[in-house]
Amino acid sequence: MIREQSLDINLHKQLQKDLSFIKSFVHSQHCLLKPELPRKIIGARFYSKGYEAENGPLESANMPFFRSPRDADGHGTHTASTIAGRAVINASLYGMAMGNARGGAPSARLAIYKACWFNWCTDADVLSAFDDAIHDGVDILSLSLGPDPPQPNYFEDAISIGSFHAFQKGILVSASAGNSFLPGTASNVAPWILTVAASSIDREFNSNIYLGNSKVLKGVSLNPITMGSSYGLIAGSAAAASGIPATNASFCKNNTLDPTLIKGKIVICTTEAVTDNRRQKAIFVKQGGGVGMILIDHNAKEIGFQFVIPSTIIGQGSAEELQAYMSTENPIARIYPTKTIQHTKPAPKVAAFSSMGPNVVTPDILKPDITGPGENILAAWSPVSTEATVDNLPVNYNIISGTSMSCPHITAVAAILKSHQPSWSPAAIKSAIMTTATVMDNTNRLIGRDPNGTETTPFDYGSGHINPVAALNPGLIYDYDSQDILNYLCSHGASPAQLKNLTGELVQCPKSPTASYNFNYPSIGVSNMNGSLSVHRTVTYYGKGSTVFVASIDNPDGVNVTVSPTKLFFKGTGEKLTFRIDFIPFKSSNGGFVFGALIWNNGMHRVRSPIGLNVLSI
Repeated sequence: MIREQSLDINLHKQLQKDLSFIKSFVHSQHCLLKPELPRKIIGARFYSKGYEAENGPLESANMPFFRSPRDADGHGTHTASTIAGRAVINASLYGMAMGNARGGAPSARLAIYKACWFNWCTDADVLSAFDDAIHDGVDILSLSLGPDPPQPNYFEDAISIGSFHAFQKGILVSASAGNSFLPGTASNVAPWILTVAASSIDREFNSNIYLGNSKVLKGVSLNPITMGSSYGLIAGSAAAASGIPATNASFCKNNTLDPTLIKGKIVICTTEAVTDNRRQKAIFVKQGGGVGMILIDHNAKEIGFQFVIPSTIIGQGSAEELQAYMSTENPIARIYPTKTIQHTKPAPKVAAFSSMGPNVVTPDILKPDITGPGENILAAWSPVSTEATVDNLPVNYNIISGTSMSCPHITAVAAILKSHQPSWSPAAIKSAIMTTATVMDNTNRLIGRDPNGTETTPFDYGSGHINPVAALNPGLIYDYDSQDILNYLCSHGASPAQLKNLTGELVQCPKSPTASYNFNYPSIGVSNMNGSLSVHRTVTYYGKGSTVFVASIDNPDGVNVTVSPTKLFFKGTGEKLTFRIDFIPFKSSNGGFVFGALIWNNGMHRVRSPIGLNVLSI
């Protein structure tokens, strides 16, 4: 099943619009905002025949919708404005994240292809949208949607098939990696797709708790509501309705709390699973007469949610302090409205929800490819949508999270690159974005991962966090075409029938296809390494005059790596040179990948390729 890829209040929902660039011009700052009408959107289509064939008429869903390209839930507006919205002064959500904002490529034009309904995208509708977008001649396709994990093989997955045809026509497809938290859940992992993870920015939304003992606990929430005074605290587990076990009541689900015990109090709730609907918990507390909610949620303690009553989320450390205070007589607290905190450190961090590698279809291709801003992102919102807003009031801007939000940031950078280098292939644009990314945060340490700042690998962030300015001048490019892709698939044993399903044509594999690890991808992966191995890559130089690039290696644990030649001498732009990387393992990787990097540097360009090796034997 294909779903949209943004987090709603239950951390599960994903996106609602496929977006395509028709034209793109200069600008590199990656912010957000409001689409300019009427010239901003130069085309819009919608597709519902596939959905209705499988599920019946749209009207039978009993949910708000427009039988048109118009956005009813806000999601498509949010992603479109993130890509190409024009500058807006003093944009905010109820005063939160106040400032000037704009899309990453504000001069770009948009064509909209609405292929999803009620968080459901059928293969037929998705492929129809692809067909029209390709025929319309778009430059970039942005897809904030994807299949539920595990990712289907490329030959039976509508997005993989549609995006391959786009690639053949010179159209880069940027797509969300998914919001499934766990290893091996990354989606949209075909090597012809730019797969985008999500990370934080240097901004937080703090809604703190002031306890009766004068201690302050840090909370995170999108809470514009002022709580006039302090109120008594009660744990959900201590307010169980008749016949409900205390543990069940602690999750604050429907009909589990005793109204007589929670009336006029702030209720302390917990989460049962990462898929819990957090907003509903506050609704049930309010229905029982509660005036506020403190949600203990270690996994989502950095993610802003909106609630119908003053509410905030705390992690394990604050929860322990709160539990200690709860043992005192008549505990009270007050939840303060959200304050926007700028320039926070460390940042970026990979978002807790962001789906992780390895690539379960072709593990030699390290996925995701890149990460970008996808946590607590402010962008435009459809005013007819009341989803996930306070008291269901319409808003023009909203703050939401997901790889749906990070994907359009990367799409905007791709559009800028396309405008600067219109002759570049999708693979060249992808290479420029990947090889110029950074793996360091604003404390000059390796990017960590929420919720604990745990150590990360390319399975979390791909090649790193997007660096838009560096991507405009990458120095070297790893390029490949559709025939290279077919050779790669042949090396994985693809049958003629599978290849025909992907390409629409009869394709015969060569008797001795090129080894899969020699596919000219910007990252270097070997999923089954038995002993020493040599890998080859070819780079194309883009720059002024002659230059020399020098190789350096960050060795994966247990593997010695050498490069031959160690220097690449280029006479002029457009020249191609091939090099060999020799991997010599001296210990196995115990069934998992070990990581390193290859860096080419000429004093002006730093071209970095992550290395991932699964060493089975030496």
